[in-house]
Parts: sequence; structure tokens; C-alpha cells
Amino acid sequence: QVHLVESGGGLVQAGDSLRLSCVASDPSFSDNAAGWFRQTPGKEREFVGGVNWSGSLTGYADAVQGRFTISKDNTKNTMYLQMNDLKPEDTAVYYCAARSGVTWALYANLYHVWGQGTQVTVSS
Repeated sequence: QVHLVESGGGLVQAGDSLRLSCVASDPSFSDNAAGWFRQTPGKEREFVGGVNWSGSLTGYADAVQGRFTISKDNTKNTMYLQMNDLKPEDTAVYYCAARSGVTWALYANLYHVWGQGTQVTVSS
């Protein structure tokens, strides 16, 4: 089973940018759709955006549309989340996830593999 490892989180100021990476342990990741979720204490995991297996199609939550961009590089078994114009409300632990199938899903329970998460904190 593929394992996912996120990196790139940190503490930034409002308006700054960050790029998160999600590296898969196995080339089979190229056959998977994938997504990014985020979670804050006491709340359910929230869909941020997703990408289809090839990286040619993406979709985003309204809260991040126009600010966040997902890309998937199957030659590197890696997915990225470019986050621009960060806001304090973007503060959360960010998780990447993979699922069998050609396209992403909105619901966390439809993903079968998860990374450990990386903290993103945006100060005002």
C-alpha cells in the first residue's frame, strides 16, 4: 500500500504563500486521484481541493478557489498544494490523501490512504 508524506507547512503572515508537497512511496500513486484536506481542533476534516489521476483536472472548495492550486507530477510521485494570499482562517493541519479511481472526491471517507499531516499557521 502506498504511503504519503506531507511537508512544507510552517508559520507565515497573512498574504504570504506556501507550497505543500505530498510524496508517495510507490509509483502506483500515478493511478490514483488525490486530494488535500485540512482540519482544525474540534472540527471535521474539510475538503480543500482535489486532482484527477493524471493531474489534468482539479477542483477546489469555494474558500480557497483562486488562491490555492493543486498539481500532480506522476514522474515524481508527488502532489503539490500551492497556497497564495494566505489568511488566518487557513490555519489548520493539512493532509493529503489518495483514492482509487480516476477523479477526486469531496468526502474524506472516500480516500483510502492518508499522510500524517503538516501544520500551517497564518498570523494576522
